[in-house]
Amino acid sequence: MADDNVVKMSPFKVGRLITAIVVILVVVLLGTQSFTIISAGHSGVVLQLGAVQPKVLQEGLHFKIPFVQTVIPMEVRVQKSETSQTSASRDLQTVSTTIAVNHHLDAENVNKLYQQVGLEYASRIVDPAIAEALKAVTAQYTAEELISKRSEVSNKVKDALKQKLSTYNIILDEINIREFTFSDEFNRAIESKQVAEQQALKSKLDLERIKIEKEQEITKAQAQAEALRLQKQEVTPELIQLRQIEAQLEAIRKWDGKLPNVTGGATPFIQVEK
Repeated sequence: MADDNVVKMSPFKVGRLITAIVVILVVVLLGTQSFTIISAGHSGVVLQLGAVQPKVLQEGLHFKIPFVQTVIPMEVRVQKSETSQTSASRDLQTVSTTIAVNHHLDAENVNKLYQQVGLEYASRIVDPAIAEALKAVTAQYTAEELISKRSEVSNKVKDALKQKLSTYNIILDEINIREFTFSDEFNRAIESKQVAEQQALKSKLDLERIKIEKEQEITKAQAQAEALRLQKQEVTPELIQLRQIEAQLEAIRKWDGKLPNVTGGATPFIQVEK
């Protein structure tokens, strides 16, 4: 009885069923392989049988030839590279520099970068370019100038690095030189020089202060001498007689009306004309 309930299929029907399943699987596979999605902040490099194609895919959904074309996504958002480099200044001082670089890929030409360099462009292109640009610029300045002219140094490094990266379709956004560090001996020499400069400035200011005070004293003395000279010029016989009369009038005002007990000289306040 059990064998009577089993549905028997002819070999022809089994073959058709298998063929249908295979066709469905192939269609599904072709459907998944015929489209690609480029995520935001990326561009797609198209490889056709291993050869880089001139067309670059931008964000969104795109058709591709199944099993013939392959799409390599490359990030075109701003990326940061931070590195520490050691170089030499113009006066042969060892300079250690920490620098941060922001850059991004040219979205329209990522295929050229992939063809020339590949996906390891950061270690092959960006980092060596940073080191080369930094060494070339720091060699133009003394150690002290690297500190005092930091903004100028930064601009020159940026210009040099921008030119090097643009060759590979990498766009430089900004750089930030975090610090310059030198040897302990150089730091001590700089500190000693600063102390000496401060002392020299203090001495200069003290001399200027003493000079000003001396000039003030001379000016004051000259003014006093001039005043005495003018007073001397104004003294006349009439002025002397006037002062004598004023003195006598003051004495009369203070006299109590009594004559002195002892005589032997001229009576005060009385002048007899002969």
